[in-house]
Amino acid sequence: MSTIASTDQTFEHLFDPISLGGLNAKAAMLERLDNKYVVEIATLRHAAESLATQFDVLEIDGRRAFTYETCYFDDDGWQSYFDHHQGRRRRAKVRIRRYVEASLCFLEVKLKDKRGVTVKKRFAHDLAMFGHLDATALGHIEDAYRDLYGLTFPYALSRVIDMRYRRMTLVAKEGGERMTIDSGLRFFTPEAAHAVDSHLFIVETKSANGNGMADRVLRALHQHPTKHCSKYCMGVALLNEGTKHNRFLPALRKLGGMRPGPAMAVA
Repeated sequence: MSTIASTDQTFEHLFDPISLGGLNAKAAMLERLDNKYVVEIATLRHAAESLATQFDVLEIDGRRAFTYETCYFDDDGWQSYFDHHQGRRRRAKVRIRRYVEASLCFLEVKLKDKRGVTVKKRFAHDLAMFGHLDATALGHIEDAYRDLYGLTFPYALSRVIDMRYRRMTLVAKEGGERMTIDSGLRFFTPEAAHAVDSHLFIVETKSANGNGMADRVLRALHQHPTKHCSKYCMGVALLNEGTKHNRFLPALRKLGGMRPGPAMAVA
């Protein structure tokens, strides 16, 4: 049984279910302020009791945890990674995400606007083209970047890293606030892999002002946001020894349960 499946059973019954249609009917939260936390399972169990009064859990065909497979793209010089490392406002992350159980696939472009708000543009992508950017996908990336920044997209992209994890999604009973709980996280390339220890979870809150209900619940349990905790940047730093990573060091230390593992095949 996967890590998150066994863990979810300790608190998932506390939450009322919401369908995908019900979730989509709420605010999409594609423009939001995000906070990320690295949380141990004991703390997460305590938080669930309060969260369940304010959030529902996404449930599809009786499932409440879902497998996500994501591949990220960058150029030969890791320019997207270093733009994040240097804290540049004008930056972009490009990924293709596969929702395994639902057999769905999307291209996603994540940008930052002048306020520091995350802007995510998402486009349907052929499931058979997971891991590959065709002319249509490249056109979507170019358009999204130009629409926000008024500039030509600067990176010549290739697939550089994959990751896999299990996710629960919570959505506020009132309003569009969301929260995701990720576990079993594993980064890999054809040459190497790293896995997060099973007792650690990456929790992300998504709200209009960055101080939502979930943030207040976690703060009451003495949890504070972990800055610069991009999964993509964590994976690049962990799988590429010697890559500059001092900006991400606090997050890497919190994820100190990383263990090297065997290489995994890239689909």
